[in-house]
Amino acid sequence: MTTSLAGWTDELARTRLHFVSGKGGTGKTTLAAALGLALAHSGRRVLLIEVEGRQGIAQLFDTEPLPYAEQRIASTPGGGELRALHIDVEAALLEYFEMFYNLGFAGRTLRRMGAIEFATTLAPGLRDVLLTGKIKECVGRTESDGRYTYDAVVVDSPPTGRVVKFLDVTKALTDLAKTGPIRGQADGVVRLLHSGETAVHLVTLLEEMPVRETVEGVAELDGADLRPGAVLTNRVRPPRLPARSITAAADGRVDASRVRAGLAATGLKLPDETLDALVEETVEHAIRVAAEQRAREQLAEADLPTLELPDLTDGIDVAALYELAEALTEQGVR
Repeated sequence: MTTSLAGWTDELARTRLHFVSGKGGTGKTTLAAALGLALAHSGRRVLLIEVEGRQGIAQLFDTEPLPYAEQRIASTPGGGELRALHIDVEAALLEYFEMFYNLGFAGRTLRRMGAIEFATTLAPGLRDVLLTGKIKECVGRTESDGRYTYDAVVVDSPPTGRVVKFLDVTKALTDLAKTGPIRGQADGVVRLLHSGETAVHLVTLLEEMPVRETVEGVAELDGADLRPGAVLTNRVRPPRLPARSITAAADGRVDASRVRAGLAATGLKLPDETLDALVEETVEHAIRVAAEQRAREQLAEADLPTLELPDLTDGIDVAALYELAEALTEQGVR
């Protein structure tokens, strides 16, 4: 059986552009934010980008909705800084007109006429081209001393079922635009997204459907010549039974008399109905642990670095994001 690699690899440590995807409901936005904080550890500057228009990052960090501007939302130990950007498609198109065609005023006129909405509706792929083009600009931007503005860029990406289409749409555009600024921009985006500087991380839970979608997502990324990064397994709960007891308990073979004797030895005497409920809960727990182990075995087929994040039962707030970031750094994220 193939086993997944543990922890963050040296190859991932050299990656500058991190896309975070996953099946809806797995916590991809939360883990994108935690990854951003982890990468900003020890004095690094990281940009966290949102492309889906949900303002999920602002909600996580309990801030006002993000404008189309990079702004600082958190600091990390060692003087690191996390900034965030919500990419607005209309603003990105106006910026594109300004940069490549010197059409700032004309672009604003087009906006008032509704032409931007018309254009992105007529050519749906244009929306993703604008988004990935802006991401590329952030990754490649440098300061006056030649140093990159951001040590790393993390993107809260579309879900697994749409992420390859999102990342590969620019490649399709290069077949349509043969010359000019659009072609040059598209070629640059294609080179970045298919380079060693970029990785696509997949968030999953130890459940059948998310695991299946993750394994299929890895295959789809490989088929599109996009580099899968790490599997981020979210909401992992520790087993409460010894490993040797899992199989028997999952089959319902729990000796209630031994449980009663063990409790009595500690001075606890429970009513029969409470003991029966405890035995039932033990069986349910063992069934879940056994299913999670099978899920781990399926994930191992992807042969990717795997990191596990704990289940935080008190919910997700800013303090929880830092806790998840610490769990990532302990597993080598840097």
